[in-house]
Amino acid sequence: MFEKIDELLKKLNEYRPLTEGEIKRLRDEFLVDFTYNSNAIEGNTLTLQETALVLQEGITIDKKPLKEHLEVIGHKEAFFYIEELVKEKVLLSENVIKDIHSIVLMDRPQDRGRYRRIPVTILGTVHEPPQPYLVPVLMEQLINEYNEEMKGKHIIERIALLHLKFESIHPFIDGNGRTGRLILNFELMKEGYPPINIKFKDRRRYYDCFKDYHLNNGDSYMLTEMIKEYVQEELERYISILRIADNYENKKLDQDNENELER
Repeated sequence: MFEKIDELLKKLNEYRPLTEGEIKRLRDEFLVDFTYNSNAIEGNTLTLQETALVLQEGITIDKKPLKEHLEVIGHKEAFFYIEELVKEKVLLSENVIKDIHSIVLMDRPQDRGRYRRIPVTILGTVHEPPQPYLVPVLMEQLINEYNEEMKGKHIIERIALLHLKFESIHPFIDGNGRTGRLILNFELMKEGYPPINIKFKDRRRYYDCFKDYHLNNGDSYMLTEMIKEYVQEELERYISILRIADNYENKKLDQDNENELER
Protein backbone atom coordinates (compact mmCIF):
# COMPACT_ATOMS: atom_id res chain seq x y z
CA MET A 1 0.00 0.00 0.00
CA PHE A 2 2.87 2.39 0.74
CA GLU A 3 5.60 0.92 -1.51
CA LYS A 4 5.62 3.92 -3.88
CA ILE A 5 5.85 6.36 -0.95
CA ASP A 6 8.71 4.42 0.65
CA GLU A 7 10.55 4.28 -2.69
CA LEU A 8 10.19 8.04 -3.20
CA LEU A 9 11.39 8.78 0.34
CA LYS A 10 14.45 6.63 -0.28
CA LYS A 11 15.13 8.60 -3.47
CA LEU A 12 14.73 11.91 -1.65
CA ASN A 13 17.16 10.75 1.02
CA GLU A 14 19.80 10.26 -1.69
CA TYR A 15 19.85 14.05 -2.15
CA ARG A 16 20.32 14.69 1.56
CA PRO A 17 21.75 16.50 3.39
CA LEU A 18 20.37 19.59 1.67
CA THR A 19 22.14 22.95 1.81
CA GLU A 20 20.77 25.74 4.01
CA GLY A 21 19.73 27.60 0.85
CA GLU A 22 17.84 24.61 -0.52
CA ILE A 23 16.06 24.03 2.78
CA LYS A 24 15.07 27.71 3.02
CA ARG A 25 13.76 27.84 -0.54
CA LEU A 26 11.66 24.70 -0.13
CA ARG A 27 10.37 25.84 3.27
CA ASP A 28 9.49 29.42 2.26
CA GLU A 29 7.75 28.25 -0.91
CA PHE A 30 5.67 25.75 1.05
CA LEU A 31 4.89 27.95 4.05
CA VAL A 32 2.90 30.63 2.23
CA ASP A 33 0.74 28.01 0.53
CA PHE A 34 0.27 25.97 3.70
CA THR A 35 -0.64 29.00 5.82
CA TYR A 36 -3.11 30.30 3.24
CA ASN A 37 -4.87 26.96 2.76
CA SER A 38 -4.99 25.93 6.42
CA ASN A 39 -6.41 29.30 7.45
CA ALA A 40 -8.81 29.44 4.48
CA ILE A 41 -10.31 26.08 5.49
CA GLU A 42 -11.17 27.72 8.84
CA GLY A 43 -12.77 30.80 7.24
CA ASN A 44 -9.88 33.28 6.94
CA THR A 45 -10.58 35.56 3.95
CA LEU A 46 -7.01 36.65 3.13
CA THR A 47 -6.11 35.57 -0.41
CA LEU A 48 -2.94 33.65 -1.26
CA GLN A 49 -1.30 36.88 -2.46
CA GLU A 50 -2.38 38.78 0.66
CA THR A 51 -1.10 35.97 2.87
CA ALA A 52 2.27 36.19 1.09
CA LEU A 53 2.40 39.96 1.64
CA VAL A 54 1.70 39.57 5.36
CA LEU A 55 4.26 36.78 5.76
CA GLN A 56 7.05 38.04 3.53
CA GLU A 57 6.69 41.82 3.62
CA GLY A 58 4.94 42.42 6.93
CA ILE A 59 2.27 44.42 5.10
CA THR A 60 -1.17 45.03 6.62
CA ILE A 61 -4.01 44.40 4.18
CA ASP A 62 -6.53 47.24 4.04
CA LYS A 63 -10.06 46.47 5.26
CA LYS A 64 -9.09 43.00 6.47
CA PRO A 65 -9.51 42.27 10.23
CA LEU A 66 -6.51 42.26 12.57
CA LYS A 67 -7.62 38.78 13.67
CA GLU A 68 -6.94 37.40 10.19
CA HIS A 69 -3.46 38.93 10.12
CA LEU A 70 -2.69 37.41 13.52
CA GLU A 71 -3.92 34.01 12.31
CA VAL A 72 -1.39 34.17 9.47
CA ILE A 73 1.48 35.23 11.74
CA GLY A 74 0.55 32.71 14.43
CA HIS A 75 0.43 29.88 11.90
CA LYS A 76 3.86 30.82 10.54
CA GLU A 77 5.40 30.98 14.02
CA ALA A 78 3.82 27.64 14.94
CA PHE A 79 5.37 26.05 11.85
CA PHE A 80 8.80 27.44 12.81
CA TYR A 81 8.23 25.98 16.27
CA ILE A 82 7.49 22.49 14.98
CA GLU A 83 10.61 22.68 12.80
CA GLU A 84 12.66 23.18 15.96
CA LEU A 85 10.87 20.27 17.67
CA VAL A 86 11.66 18.06 14.67
CA LYS A 87 15.37 18.91 14.93
CA GLU A 88 15.30 17.96 18.61
CA LYS A 89 13.31 14.76 17.86
CA VAL A 90 10.74 15.64 20.50
CA LEU A 91 8.00 13.07 21.16
CA LEU A 92 4.40 14.11 20.68
CA SER A 93 2.80 14.99 24.03
CA GLU A 94 -0.06 17.02 25.43
CA ASN A 95 2.40 19.79 26.31
CA VAL A 96 3.65 19.93 22.73
CA ILE A 97 0.07 20.13 21.44
CA LYS A 98 -0.79 22.89 23.91
CA ASP A 99 2.34 24.81 22.94
CA ILE A 100 1.51 24.60 19.23
CA HIS A 101 -2.04 25.73 19.97
CA SER A 102 -0.78 28.65 22.07
CA ILE A 103 1.18 29.98 19.10
CA VAL A 104 -1.60 29.33 16.58
CA LEU A 105 -4.19 31.16 18.70
CA MET A 106 -2.18 34.33 19.27
CA ASP A 107 -5.34 36.38 18.59
CA ARG A 108 -7.15 34.74 21.57
CA PRO A 109 -4.79 35.04 24.59
CA GLN A 110 -7.42 33.87 27.10
CA ASP A 111 -7.93 30.54 25.28
CA ARG A 112 -4.35 29.72 24.22
CA GLY A 113 -3.19 26.24 25.18
CA ARG A 114 -6.24 25.56 27.33
CA TYR A 115 -8.64 22.69 26.84
CA ARG A 116 -12.20 23.85 26.36
CA ARG A 117 -14.48 24.07 29.40
CA ILE A 118 -17.80 24.18 27.56
CA PRO A 119 -19.65 21.80 25.20
CA VAL A 120 -19.35 22.53 21.48
CA THR A 121 -21.32 21.61 18.38
CA ILE A 122 -19.75 21.40 14.93
CA LEU A 123 -22.34 22.39 12.36
CA GLY A 124 -22.82 20.13 9.36
CA THR A 125 -21.19 17.06 10.93
CA VAL A 126 -22.54 13.70 12.08
CA HIS A 127 -20.38 13.73 15.19
CA GLU A 128 -20.85 15.51 18.50
CA PRO A 129 -17.56 16.23 20.32
CA PRO A 130 -17.31 14.83 23.87
CA GLN A 131 -18.28 16.80 26.95
CA PRO A 132 -15.48 19.05 28.27
CA TYR A 133 -14.85 17.02 31.43
CA LEU A 134 -13.85 14.08 29.19
CA VAL A 135 -11.33 16.04 27.09
CA PRO A 136 -8.25 15.70 29.38
CA VAL A 137 -8.78 11.95 29.77
CA LEU A 138 -9.36 11.42 26.04
CA MET A 139 -6.30 13.47 25.09
CA GLU A 140 -4.11 11.49 27.46
CA GLN A 141 -5.47 8.25 26.00
CA LEU A 142 -4.90 9.50 22.45
CA ILE A 143 -1.24 10.38 23.06
CA ASN A 144 -0.57 7.04 24.78
CA GLU A 145 -2.31 5.16 21.98
CA TYR A 146 -0.36 7.04 19.30
CA ASN A 147 3.04 6.63 20.95
CA GLU A 148 2.53 3.01 21.98
CA GLU A 149 -0.31 1.05 20.38
CA MET A 150 -0.02 2.49 16.85
CA LYS A 151 3.72 1.86 16.52
CA GLY A 152 3.23 -1.08 14.16
CA LYS A 153 1.36 0.98 11.57
CA HIS A 154 2.91 2.92 8.70
CA ILE A 155 3.40 6.58 9.62
CA ILE A 156 0.74 7.68 7.11
CA GLU A 157 -1.84 5.36 8.68
CA ARG A 158 -0.82 6.54 12.15
CA ILE A 159 -1.12 10.25 11.42
CA ALA A 160 -4.43 9.81 9.60
CA LEU A 161 -5.90 8.07 12.65
CA LEU A 162 -4.29 10.59 15.01
CA HIS A 163 -5.76 13.49 13.04
CA LEU A 164 -9.24 11.99 12.90
CA LYS A 165 -9.26 11.24 16.63
CA PHE A 166 -7.79 14.63 17.59
CA GLU A 167 -10.35 16.60 15.57
CA SER A 168 -13.14 14.39 16.93
CA ILE A 169 -12.16 15.21 20.50
CA HIS A 170 -12.02 18.89 19.46
CA PRO A 171 -10.03 19.70 22.61
CA PHE A 172 -9.84 23.49 22.22
CA ILE A 173 -12.53 26.13 21.91
CA ASP A 174 -10.94 27.34 18.63
CA GLY A 175 -7.92 26.58 16.46
CA ASN A 176 -8.36 22.78 16.40
CA GLY A 177 -8.09 22.43 12.63
CA ARG A 178 -4.94 24.52 12.24
CA THR A 179 -3.34 22.88 15.27
CA GLY A 180 -4.27 19.41 14.04
CA ARG A 181 -2.76 19.95 10.60
CA LEU A 182 0.44 21.28 12.17
CA ILE A 183 0.63 18.19 14.42
CA LEU A 184 0.12 16.02 11.33
CA ASN A 185 3.10 17.70 9.65
CA PHE A 186 5.19 17.57 12.82
CA GLU A 187 4.88 13.80 12.84
CA LEU A 188 5.52 13.46 9.09
CA MET A 189 8.63 15.64 9.24
CA LYS A 190 10.08 13.65 12.13
CA GLU A 191 10.00 10.59 9.85
CA GLY A 192 11.87 12.43 7.09
CA TYR A 193 8.85 13.25 4.91
CA PRO A 194 8.20 16.75 3.59
CA PRO A 195 5.20 18.52 5.16
CA ILE A 196 1.91 18.42 3.25
CA ASN A 197 -0.58 21.12 2.43
CA ILE A 198 -4.26 20.11 2.53
CA LYS A 199 -5.73 22.57 0.08
CA PHE A 200 -8.78 24.76 0.51
CA LYS A 201 -10.11 23.52 -2.84
CA ASP A 202 -10.08 19.98 -1.44
CA ARG A 203 -11.95 20.88 1.75
CA ARG A 204 -15.10 18.96 0.77
CA ARG A 205 -13.13 15.76 0.35
CA TYR A 206 -11.31 16.52 3.62
CA TYR A 207 -14.60 16.98 5.50
CA ASP A 208 -15.95 13.78 3.94
CA CYS A 209 -13.02 11.87 5.48
CA PHE A 210 -14.30 12.79 8.95
CA LYS A 211 -17.87 11.95 8.02
CA ASP A 212 -16.78 8.55 6.70
CA TYR A 213 -14.71 7.90 9.83
CA HIS A 214 -17.71 8.46 12.10
CA LEU A 215 -20.21 6.59 9.93
CA ASN A 216 -17.93 3.57 9.42
CA ASN A 217 -16.86 2.67 12.95
CA GLY A 218 -13.58 4.55 12.99
CA ASP A 219 -12.33 3.53 9.54
CA SER A 220 -9.47 5.88 8.61
CA TYR A 221 -9.02 4.63 5.02
CA MET A 222 -10.33 7.76 3.26
CA LEU A 223 -8.03 10.18 5.09
CA THR A 224 -5.10 7.76 4.83
CA GLU A 225 -5.52 7.75 1.04
CA MET A 226 -5.83 11.54 0.91
CA ILE A 227 -2.68 12.06 2.98
CA LYS A 228 -0.85 9.43 0.93
CA GLU A 229 -1.66 11.32 -2.28
CA TYR A 230 -0.46 14.60 -0.80
CA VAL A 231 2.75 13.02 0.51
CA GLN A 232 3.49 11.45 -2.87
CA GLU A 233 2.88 14.79 -4.59
CA GLU A 234 5.27 16.60 -2.23
CA LEU A 235 7.96 13.91 -2.48
CA GLU A 236 7.83 14.08 -6.28
CA ARG A 237 7.97 17.89 -6.19
CA TYR A 238 11.00 17.91 -3.87
CA ILE A 239 12.81 15.28 -5.94
CA SER A 240 12.12 17.18 -9.17
CA ILE A 241 13.50 20.44 -7.75
CA LEU A 242 16.57 18.75 -6.28
CA ARG A 243 17.23 16.75 -9.45
CA ILE A 244 17.34 19.98 -11.46
CA ALA A 245 19.72 21.49 -8.90
CA ASP A 246 21.87 18.36 -8.99
CA ASN A 247 22.02 18.34 -12.80
CA TYR A 248 23.00 22.01 -12.79
CA GLU A 249 25.78 21.33 -10.28
CA ASN A 250 27.10 18.39 -12.32
CA LYS A 251 27.11 20.44 -15.53
CA LYS A 252 28.90 23.24 -13.72
CA LEU A 253 31.54 20.80 -12.46
CA ASP A 254 32.00 19.35 -15.96
CA GLN A 255 32.39 22.84 -17.40
CA ASP A 256 34.90 23.81 -14.70
CA ASN A 257 36.90 20.64 -15.42
CA GLU A 258 36.91 21.37 -19.17
CA ASN A 259 38.08 24.92 -18.54
CA GLU A 260 40.84 23.61 -16.27
CA LEU A 261 42.05 21.17 -18.96
CA GLU A 262 42.15 23.92 -21.59
CA ARG A 263 44.50 26.06 -19.47
